[in-house]
Amino acid sequence: MPKMREFWRRICRDRRGNYALVTAIAMVPLMGALAVAVDFTELNRQKQMVLNALDAANFAAARRLAEGATDDQIKAYAVDFFNANLNNIAPADISLDVTLPSSQAGGGLVTLCATLHYHPYFHPVTALLNGASEGDANKPITLAPCSHVRLKNTLEVAMVLDNSGSMSTKGSGSGQKRIDLLKQAAKQLVDTLAQQAAQIKQIDKPVQFSLVPFAASVNVGPGNDNASWMDTYGLSPIANENFDWSTLSASDKYAQKINGIWYKKGAGWGTEEGQTLTRFELYRDMKVVTSHERIVGSARTVCDTYRSNHTCSYSHTEYDYNDTYGPFASWQGCVEVRPYPYNVDDTPASGGPNNTGIGVGDAATMFAPDEPGNHWKVTQNPLEPNPTTYGAANSWWNDDPSSTTGKTRQSNMAKYFQPRPINAPVLSAGAGPNYSCTTTPITPLTDVTNADGLAAVKAAIDLMQPNGNTNVPEGKAWGWRTVSSTEPFTEGRPETERGNDKVVIVLTDGENTYSTVSSDPAGNKSTYAAYGYTGVGYNGTSVTRLFGGTSSAIGQFNYSSSNYTSALNEQMAKLCDNAKAANIMVMTVALDMSSTDAGDKKAMEALKTCSSDSRFRKDPTDPSKPAKLFWNATGAKLSDNFKEIANELSNLRVVG
Repeated sequence: MPKMREFWRRICRDRRGNYALVTAIAMVPLMGALAVAVDFTELNRQKQMVLNALDAANFAAARRLAEGATDDQIKAYAVDFFNANLNNIAPADISLDVTLPSSQAGGGLVTLCATLHYHPYFHPVTALLNGASEGDANKPITLAPCSHVRLKNTLEVAMVLDNSGSMSTKGSGSGQKRIDLLKQAAKQLVDTLAQQAAQIKQIDKPVQFSLVPFAASVNVGPGNDNASWMDTYGLSPIANENFDWSTLSASDKYAQKINGIWYKKGAGWGTEEGQTLTRFELYRDMKVVTSHERIVGSARTVCDTYRSNHTCSYSHTEYDYNDTYGPFASWQGCVEVRPYPYNVDDTPASGGPNNTGIGVGDAATMFAPDEPGNHWKVTQNPLEPNPTTYGAANSWWNDDPSSTTGKTRQSNMAKYFQPRPINAPVLSAGAGPNYSCTTTPITPLTDVTNADGLAAVKAAIDLMQPNGNTNVPEGKAWGWRTVSSTEPFTEGRPETERGNDKVVIVLTDGENTYSTVSSDPAGNKSTYAAYGYTGVGYNGTSVTRLFGGTSSAIGQFNYSSSNYTSALNEQMAKLCDNAKAANIMVMTVALDMSSTDAGDKKAMEALKTCSSDSRFRKDPTDPSKPAKLFWNATGAKLSDNFKEIANELSNLRVVG
């Protein structure tokens, strides 16, 4: 080493050939700079190649994730896709780490990070010339670029809104009816999310809304009368709980049960022989006399009393008439509650009988039986009522006078096949087979980024009208079914698709109610609504649907309003647990409920328990816990509360 230093000192003192010497000396840094430039260029090329491969693999992995692939499948797919997009990089010089979202719900990032070990071509020589050790000179340059892809975050929101009669009350602190305040807040929510979603072009249907108005029942839409998930054959276990088809027993016009289905049998049916006997068929068969016209020249004298010599002492004139008939009523779209446990879950409709011969998943149309009342007949004189009368809540048809008890009068099916007389009394408002069907139909999931879809959802909100009792669990159940991917409504994305949130917002202004009756000649124990009669069992048992699956605390034969409310609360609690377990996000709103009223307080507690936890907000009273997605609203503040709901949903749907 001393000899080397001496050599360089001599070179530096020597003045001969300075130009060549200077050139030689200058070539060292020039060649070093060139070497650095070559290495830098190649390093950038490999880095960019890795970044491109990362992005491509990340988007591919995100697609597989949305399609429902497992984590292991996604990671393996990402590695293969990444490696396929690398050129001239040795596999030993590159590694890939894949991080997937931990939550099955919407949102989150797919993160791919690569570790690149670049081995420079010329840097080691330059480093050695600058005095670096051989180990340090040959160290690779390590880069760790990452790619982040935010999952497409779509929203499917069901608005389950109370349309019971109490919603006509003015909202607290406001001069408007609760239903009108609700309409404004709901449309505001839809508009807010629609405006945000309109900015997203690369995602199909980023935000969809459905609407489920509920009161004593839910209306699935009369256009679904022949849907595969409707009980069109009368095979549901609840199909015949209020009907006794065996009472159609005339020799030429009777009913026969074959493989669980009732059919019209006998020549008396004419061309209708062989048709099924179902609730739908009853709607079609019931006729009303629309005109009762006297036939000219048909007058004849009929003797009422005779003298002892057989001559007529008193007579009247009779005529023949031509009657024309029209339909009495049609199904308006409401359905009964499915028997437990199908009322508290999302089991798909079977589309017909299962292996037990029962269409367990099928929805049965509502048909309120004609309850015991008067018998009317067309005579030459004014209307003549049968002397046996009852004060039943929903008497709307002509009772069979041969039936002596209230129960037999209600269950006798032959009466429905006798036309309603033209001079029968006008029905009271709401009476008839659609009794308790007071709400407008469900609006299925609709894309609100589409102008027509947005207008349709808002128009459906405007059509809501308050009337009837409060059945929150049935509204909640159908809200879940509208965001589900399976029948009865199939607009929802597959449950396995990540990056999608299914949300059900439930608003009510009171506790669950089911009405008792003061006069009960048929032993129904309640008015008719979605759970049928609380005093009538189904499928040959004494169990009524309202009490199905409830705890021992619910008296199976306690026919009081308070017990009905308790049973509905238990049904709702089970439904909420099942929905949340299925990754349904539940938001609940109590409108104008009082914390000092025992019933309201219980209802609020049930709603709060039903709600999901927020992913973003903490409980203000206990920051260690997430906030509940529950709002205790007043009429005056309802709009503000719905803005908070919009903020919560906006956080779920992050543009990316």
